Amino acid sequence: MKSYIQNLKNDIPASIIVFLVAVPLCLGIALASGAPLFSGIIAGIVGGIVCGALSGSQLGVSGPAAGLAVIVLTAIQDLGAFETFLLAVVFAGVFQFILGVLKAGIIGYYFPDSVIKGMLAGIGVIIFLKQIPHAFGYDKTFEGSLAFTQNDGHNTFSQFYYMLESITPAALIISVSSLAILILWEQKFMKNISLFRLIQGPLVVVALGIILNIVFSGTDMALKMDQVVSIPVAESFSGFIKLFTFPDFSQWNNPQVYTVAITLAIVASLETLLCLEATDKLDPLKRVSPANQELRAQGVGNLISGLIGGLPVTQVIVRSSTNIQSGGKTKTSAILHGFILLGSAMLIPTVLNLIPLSSLAAILILVGYKLAKPALFKKMFKTGWTNFIPFVVTILAIVFTDLLMGIGIGMAVAIFFVLYENYQRPFVFERMENLDGTGEITLTLPEDVTFLNKANIQRALTIIPNNSKVTIDASKSINIHHDVIEIIEEFEVNAKERKIEVNFIDREQKGMESSPMKVLEKSLKDNKLTPALAN
Repeated sequence: MKSYIQNLKNDIPASIIVFLVAVPLCLGIALASGAPLFSGIIAGIVGGIVCGALSGSQLGVSGPAAGLAVIVLTAIQDLGAFETFLLAVVFAGVFQFILGVLKAGIIGYYFPDSVIKGMLAGIGVIIFLKQIPHAFGYDKTFEGSLAFTQNDGHNTFSQFYYMLESITPAALIISVSSLAILILWEQKFMKNISLFRLIQGPLVVVALGIILNIVFSGTDMALKMDQVVSIPVAESFSGFIKLFTFPDFSQWNNPQVYTVAITLAIVASLETLLCLEATDKLDPLKRVSPANQELRAQGVGNLISGLIGGLPVTQVIVRSSTNIQSGGKTKTSAILHGFILLGSAMLIPTVLNLIPLSSLAAILILVGYKLAKPALFKKMFKTGWTNFIPFVVTILAIVFTDLLMGIGIGMAVAIFFVLYENYQRPFVFERMENLDGTGEITLTLPEDVTFLNKANIQRALTIIPNNSKVTIDASKSINIHHDVIEIIEEFEVNAKERKIEVNFIDREQKGMESSPMKVLEKSLKDNKLTPALAN
């Protein structure tokens, strides 16, 4: 609790900036999903307050996800009513919670670093590209879109042509001024001034945007309705309550409801685990968030969101990265952003509706740039081609398809390189000079020996000279494929004819556990310690 209080000076400003970014994203995703606009706001509120409170992630922010927009749109149409869809969201939350209980969160740790960093950079590139039209006043696509093909029939690149035909001077003035302020705020001399450390650049940008919007209103340069935030306005508290919708429980026996629920649970869980891993990579303190706890938190969040009329929620990288870049330190910023969203939607929706989308575009352009900095590409290039190629492929695939498809393609390439490296290095000859038959040859097998190693191991055993002494050391091997075991057994038989003395060492002969995890678990048990990620 003490650390949360100590970090309020960082978390409060960060929560306000995350809130400002979240508003148009929540509305845009709801619009793209064919759902009531306020359902996106509800999902943002639940994602912030409920998921934020229950999550073990200190910097992750949850809310409606663009990656689910197409699934939601199709599901609402197939189920025939939004209220029936809400029931599917409730069941999806239950399924997610069960996945967390079953410890399915471990799936997230199987994504290689090159793909996770490629995902972050790819999303950064998309944010940057998608926000440029909004900065020019072209707002035909919904905020938060991550797909290459857009809802207006254009794509990420063709929209630049149509953008040039619809330039709005007021929007351009606001976005350029906003970018200038944000860049100024990033300068070292500005950060040395205590006042400017207290007042965040994005807050100044939004305030300037509202002022310029008011100045331009009533003139030929006035912004249009689709160029500003457009949150539903309730005339009274009772009117605000009516904005909430409740699920149709009479559809509990509809098989389609469960099909949609399972689909939502799986896709939302996968997106959450990917974003959780990516957020941990961005965390300056490199904290590791418990994945199973996150699945349970998301499950409760989706259950509540469905019960009160909200879209399904996941942890989302745009808001999470904005939180980190805005100086957020603990989960307080995510929770506060949910409360601010609730209070603003209830009390000051008309003020929110004065915020130009071009102001928010400037903020997101900087967020995108920071996610895909040239320095990241240089760093990944230095790690070697086996990391750099999956990294670049993931970026390109995300930009030209969508988030999940892009990650899938990136994973396929990363796995190819893992298999290729495994094929290239199936064993280690500790003393190659002994191939002349004058001494003992030690062949050390790696931790995982797959069927891909079969040909190289077969070739190595074949060229061993007659009358040699051979030690096949498998003490480091946890898994040896049956095909390789068969080759070694055949070699032992053939070795008698070639007068080769064979000594085989496995893990048990050295008194070692077959699984490193068993060793760790036994050690923790002996010391009566609980693993940090056990939840």
